Order: sequence, then structure tokens, then C-alpha cells
Amino acid sequence: MSDSLVELENRRATLQAQIAQLGDMRAGSITGTGGRCGNPNCHCHQDGDAGHGPYYRLTRKVNGKTITEMFSSPASLAKARREVAECRRFWELGEQLLAVSEQICALRPVTESAPSAEEKKRPKRSGK
Repeated sequence: MSDSLVELENRRATLQAQIAQLGDMRAGSITGTGGRCGNPNCHCHQDGDAGHGPYYRLTRKVNGKTITEMFSSPASLAKARREVAECRRFWELGEQLLAVSEQICALRPVTESAPSAEEKKRPKRSGK
């Protein structure tokens, strides 16, 4: 069962309001890294030791270049996680908004109007 034009317009307005309520956001992904260091006497080289880390970083593209940001504290990591989640929410809402807008465009009737003065003008003939 397809939605009516009014229902779709209400859904679009709801999505636009949700987008307007979004907070700080940043694109990218947060990953954890760890491993063993180069010091053979370090604890990380002992059998069964998990090694160093995890160290978390945010990776994203800026003007075609990959940018990596390390976090100085657990609070900065938590802040970045909230911002990345907010960005993902923005993308999800944007996809939903586009889908609803496409349905609206398909349902909206075509209205014929008189051609404007620009549309009535014929191109000039070449002087050649």
C-alpha cells in the first residue's frame, strides 16, 4: 500500500526536523591498534601477554588525503565516538529523506504552464 502525498510530506517534514536536531558530528572511523614494541626485554614479548594497547585513533579523508588523529584521554575518545555516531545518524536520515523525496516526486502531478518568453525565443540563424 503506497502512502498518500500528504503522508509523505509529513514524513519528509519529520525527517527534516530530526536532521535539524543533530549535534556535533565528524566523519571517519575509530579503530584500536596495539601490538609488540621493539624492546625484546619488554613485557609484551612474554608468552601469553596481549602486548601494548589498544590505542584508539580516528581515521578520515580530507581533500583526498587520509588523516589520522590519536586520542589523548578516554574522555576525548568518548567525545569522538559520539560525534562519529551522530555523523552516521545524519547519513541514515539523509538516505531516508532522499527516498521519501523521490516518492513525493513520483506522486506529485505534472502541471503544464505557458512557455516563458525565454522558451518562446528561437535561436538566431548563423550569418554564414
